[in-house]
Amino acid sequence: MVQPLIDPIDPASASDPVDVAIIGGGPAGATLASVILTYRPTSRIVILEKEAFPRDHVGESQLPAIGAILDEIGAWDAVERAGFPLKVGATYRWGRTPELWDFDFIDPMVVDTIERPMPYGGPRRQTAFQVDRAIYDDILLRHAESLGAVVHEETLVREVLRDGDRVDGLRLADGRTITANWYIDASGHAGILRRAMGVETRPETNLQNVAFWDYWEDADWAVEIGTGGTRVQVLSQAAGWIWFIPIGPTRTSIGYIVPAEHYKSLGKSVEEVYHEALANDERVATLTRNARSRGMVEATKDWSFTASRGHGENWFLVGESLGFADPILAAGLTLAHTGAREVGYTLVELLDRPNAEDRDWLCTSVSEQQLRRVKQHIKFADFWYAANGQFTDLQDHCARIADESGLRLKPDAAWRWLAQGGFTTDSPVHATAGSFDPGTLKQVQSMLTEGASEWQVNRFNVYKTATRNAERRTMPVYLDGRIERRECLVRGERTLPLGGWFLALIEAIEEDGRIDRVMQRIARLYGGQGGIAGPQQLCVQALEAMITDGWVIGRLDRKVPRITVKSGDEESIFVHWNRD
Repeated sequence: MVQPLIDPIDPASASDPVDVAIIGGGPAGATLASVILTYRPTSRIVILEKEAFPRDHVGESQLPAIGAILDEIGAWDAVERAGFPLKVGATYRWGRTPELWDFDFIDPMVVDTIERPMPYGGPRRQTAFQVDRAIYDDILLRHAESLGAVVHEETLVREVLRDGDRVDGLRLADGRTITANWYIDASGHAGILRRAMGVETRPETNLQNVAFWDYWEDADWAVEIGTGGTRVQVLSQAAGWIWFIPIGPTRTSIGYIVPAEHYKSLGKSVEEVYHEALANDERVATLTRNARSRGMVEATKDWSFTASRGHGENWFLVGESLGFADPILAAGLTLAHTGAREVGYTLVELLDRPNAEDRDWLCTSVSEQQLRRVKQHIKFADFWYAANGQFTDLQDHCARIADESGLRLKPDAAWRWLAQGGFTTDSPVHATAGSFDPGTLKQVQSMLTEGASEWQVNRFNVYKTATRNAERRTMPVYLDGRIERRECLVRGERTLPLGGWFLALIEAIEEDGRIDRVMQRIARLYGGQGGIAGPQQLCVQALEAMITDGWVIGRLDRKVPRITVKSGDEESIFVHWNRD
């Protein structure tokens, strides 16, 4: 007889299923459990983790969006007290010249004034962490445990018991079985539940890389900003690129990424390829001249992919079990945390209303949103590789990426390819996709391509809406523990939220489509002192995305004033040539 899995401190009946069983205790699994328990503290949640924490794990660089999630689940203070380096941005050797350039999240002069540790808010909304995953993941798992999750480490799921598209239980390596109302695959690349349920994966790109890495002690930081602030280093070589990420006062993660077929052609060991790459990079060699490595180079294939679907009858995929985007934009942890948060909100609703009429909508919405994000980051990564003139040994490889993606590298064509369907779906309020708003993306484009992408809003000064043939639907907004249903317009694969700056623009244009009067209305309703700043700047970015997606149509009337937005060919506070 199979013995059900019962925690020794849990007095519940052995025949009662838990509410949620999560395979994997990494950031996705721990965040998911914490979100549910934050808003539904009585939930019975079990986390099954095959390893013993703490343990090393690659993928240490974060984006600012994670901070708000850590604060929401109550984990910010513990993470901040851990003293991880504060990520101000990144320094790149990437693009059309070998000169270094910076992409900052925040003005470094502001970072100089930050005292740590500090609560979440203010300038910390624009910073991120560079985390030692052995410490960080353990903090998150222990936090989920403190909220009430039952954590089983060194516990391997041997078999997923299924009946069609329904999971009936998880059989563990020791013969015990756990049953739940809902099952979550947060097992990363292993995709334990994904594979068991026969969910296919597909490569979304020609990017099939391998990654080699090790950890180093006492490497110098390239720059120190304020109290513990720095930039990660992303440095092209002829055939690949190096990451250099300080993850503690003395510990640094250094990795090398190269196309798998190029690595095979070298006929060398992992260790040889890794150490030769670091030794041949003058910047990295200088930073590690007094450092010592752990002496254990690890390797993994780093292939971008997405699952064909993200949920089934009583299960979800989250984090890297659902999809993986090349790490060039450091999106992995952000995708894991963000997806876990939204699946957590969804499960709170489904547990409270198990027979909800909108159950299919809830499940499909969160799955499609996760997949859209991963695909958008894969698209961004394709652009970054295809536009990198420093890959002198990989020019044919990068040309194939551009060709297979349908990507033309002329600035305006690249902008349209990158932007369509992305900047109006990632947020119900702002024009943003991944870590970019339209202005930032155009500035980054100018570093990667010859010339700068022109702003469409500079070409026109009178607008009308083009929404007549769109279908009106609802989209989820995940806020304060509940899922709000908000209206949106859908046309083909493109979605326009009817909220935030998008709705403000539609209302303004329908009242009077002259751009000067649109900006006057925005200033009158939302503040601003004229020019393009504050609310006007956010509206201009939203308008640029709406023009690109065809939600508004512009024309030029020479009797009407025009606005002029810089096209990204000049330096800004956030994207500029390196000054260290």
